[in-house]
Amino acid sequence: MKRYTYNSLSTEEIEALCRRPKMDFASVFSQVQPILDDVETDGDKAIQEYTKKFDGINPDPLVVNPAEMTVNLEPNVQEAIDRAINNIFKFHREQFSGTLEVETMKGVICSRVAKPIERVGLYIPGGTAPLPSTTMMLGIPALVAGCKTIVIATPPSKDNTVPDSILYIAKKIGAAAVVKSGGAQAIAGMAYGTESIPKVDKIFGPGNQYVTAAKMILQNSEAMVSIDMPAGPSEVLIIADETADPEFIAADLLSQAEHGSDSQVVLVVTENADLDAIDSEVHKQLDKLPRKQFAKDALEQSFTVVVESTEQAMEFSNEYAPEHLIINTKDADELARNVNNAGSVFIGPWTAESMGDYASGTNHTLPTYGYARMYSGVSLHSFQKFITMQKISKEGLKNLGPTVETLADIEGLDAHKNAVTLRLNKLKKR
Repeated sequence: MKRYTYNSLSTEEIEALCRRPKMDFASVFSQVQPILDDVETDGDKAIQEYTKKFDGINPDPLVVNPAEMTVNLEPNVQEAIDRAINNIFKFHREQFSGTLEVETMKGVICSRVAKPIERVGLYIPGGTAPLPSTTMMLGIPALVAGCKTIVIATPPSKDNTVPDSILYIAKKIGAAAVVKSGGAQAIAGMAYGTESIPKVDKIFGPGNQYVTAAKMILQNSEAMVSIDMPAGPSEVLIIADETADPEFIAADLLSQAEHGSDSQVVLVVTENADLDAIDSEVHKQLDKLPRKQFAKDALEQSFTVVVESTEQAMEFSNEYAPEHLIINTKDADELARNVNNAGSVFIGPWTAESMGDYASGTNHTLPTYGYARMYSGVSLHSFQKFITMQKISKEGLKNLGPTVETLADIEGLDAHKNAVTLRLNKLKKR
């Protein structure tokens, strides 16, 4: 990992470090658009053809009903999934907020109610391994919110099946369908709906650049679908001081780096931290990883920043806006209060980022690529829409009506003014 000293960097150099590797969206969009068009026109047939082309598998049947599938899990695997589900359920259930009701002035009552988004699509990447964790992170809040139709799309295994771990969770959340396809074609199938795939109103889930491009295109199309957030490759920023255990720091860096060659890991350390010990641990642990090459490639494009203080470290972190932020310092609790931009924060030496990835209860579907400046991670509210209501009494009309008449008059909207004036005149006659 390249090393930089914060105090020797100019403002422009700091901004450059905080920039993620550029994604050529123009090129990707041009490759994805024909796929979306074909799925809109040909439905299931197009999805099956593209899945065979890209994954070498003909998904037949394309869609399965998880309620009808047999699932066999090892007892320890089922126990682990159930425990994680329980924690995720607890945390997201507590995010429910009651109906908001405010009397803004005498006789004028305004309220806001939460309703579930009725139909949601959950994209679960496949690639080199199944991701039951992402299925839980998206499926549990959808269940808690009360979404009526839950559709899951995930690339099939080489034997044309859906992993039992994903099917088990699909059953638990009451998913209506599991689509055996990944990539842009699966996103399009959920967005437009096909002969066998229910159309959804919002699509969730991480993916490669083609999945991300498909989501971004479709949210601005006639498909009438929204998305959770734009996203890039996974990333972590670790703030560490001299009290941090080098083994822990190395393990946390590598746990993110092993996601893929395009992952980015950033280490921000105080001057008195033992960087040599951390580097030694990284190399020692790296050699033992089955996904060693992915992690090695990621580390080669990552970097370390040496700072004077943990306050300076937090200044850089807020500028970088990481997906995951680990604070492993003696003042971790205090430092965490100064976090402005991050997807999710892991506080103290015992809080491995892996805990949040799988089972602590918080959601691991988070904004990457610097989007933590303006996006939140997935939560219960991601699966809800909020409807405002108002009720005005006769007294409220008398109190507020003249104000509305004046404002409508200023804007030259006579019909708006008249809707109030007519009512006020009726009250006067009574």
